[in-house]
Amino acid sequence: MRGYFIAGTDTEIGKTTIAAALAKSLADSGKRVGVMKPIASGSEQTPEGLRNEDALALIDAAGQGQDYASVNPYAYEPPIAPHVAAELAGETIDIDRIVTLAGEVEAANDLIIVEGVGGFHVPLGPGTDTADLAVRLGLPVILVVGLRLGCINHALLTQEAIKARGLELAGWVANAVDPSMAVQDANVKALEDRLEAPMLGRFPRLDSPSATEFARLLGNVSARLA
Repeated sequence: MRGYFIAGTDTEIGKTTIAAALAKSLADSGKRVGVMKPIASGSEQTPEGLRNEDALALIDAAGQGQDYASVNPYAYEPPIAPHVAAELAGETIDIDRIVTLAGEVEAANDLIIVEGVGGFHVPLGPGTDTADLAVRLGLPVILVVGLRLGCINHALLTQEAIKARGLELAGWVANAVDPSMAVQDANVKALEDRLEAPMLGRFPRLDSPSATEFARLLGNVSARLA
C-alpha cells in the first residue's frame, strides 16, 4: 500500500494537524491523496450521523471531498479510550474492515494518509491495539513527537515499538505542544541524534494551528519522502 501511517508519542500532540498538513502538502504537489482516521472518539451528533472534527479536517486538507464513511468508519461520541467507547456502543473494532476500506481508498488515489488514534499501543479491543492496525496496513510510519518534558523517552520507546513490529520509520516531526518547555532546542537535538529517520519539520506552538499554515512550514515534503 502506498502512503503513510501517522503515529504519535501520546494523545493530544497534534497528529491530526500534522496529518492534514502532510495531506495538503502532497495534494498541493499534484498528488491525489486519500485520507483516513479509522477510529475516532470525541465525535458529535449531526443530521448526517456522528462526525469527528479531526476526520473532517483531514477531508478538507486532502481537497477531494472524500466520503466520510470511507474516512472514519468507527466514530464514537464520548472522548474516551476507543476500546472502551466501542464496548459502550456494543461494537467491535474490526481491523479487517479498516484494512479493506484503506485498500479501496488507496486504490482510488496516488497514496493514502492514515492517522492512528492516541499513542502507538492504544488498545482497540481484546488483544488488539493500534500497532496491530499499523502492521496490517504495512505503511511506512511518520512519528509526531510532542515537544514536552519526557518526549525523548516517549519518542525512543515508540521508535523501538515501530521497529519491533517490522515497520519502517520514514520520518518524524517535532511539534511544540508545551510552549513553556525548557531547553527545547537541546531536546530536539537529542531527538535528531537518536531517531533513525529524518526530521521532516519542526512546528511552533500556534494559538490556532491550521493545516494550511503547517503545510507551508512543512514545505516540499514530497521530495524528502521520495
